[in-house]
Amino acid sequence: QVQLVESGGGLVQAGGSLRLSCAASGRTSSSYAMGWFRQAPGREREFVAAIRWPAGRTYYAGFVKGRFTISGENAKNAVYLQVTGLKPEDTAVYFCAGDPSIGAMQTTPRDWGQGTQVTVSS
Repeated sequence: QVQLVESGGGLVQAGGSLRLSCAASGRTSSSYAMGWFRQAPGREREFVAAIRWPAGRTYYAGFVKGRFTISGENAKNAVYLQVTGLKPEDTAVYFCAGDPSIGAMQTTPRDWGQGTQVTVSS
């Protein structure tokens, strides 16, 4: 079973930046996608971005518009999400997720982290 652990959330002022990290353990497949979802208060969880190993191809949700950058290190089973120009509406719990299928990764991934809170103050 794959375990995912996020870090890097916190309180940030609007306009600031942050970097979320996620480390995976227990992964046995070389073909695996990792990425991020977020859930704001009162809203459904939504896909943000994903990266697919081993090629490292990236995928983004339509709302991202350049402020979010996903990266990772396959050998370290790690994925990162850099967010710039933070807005109060980015306030949410950010979840790391993973799945052997990139399609499932963007909709209903198999593996989930516990989530990390990001709060953006105005």
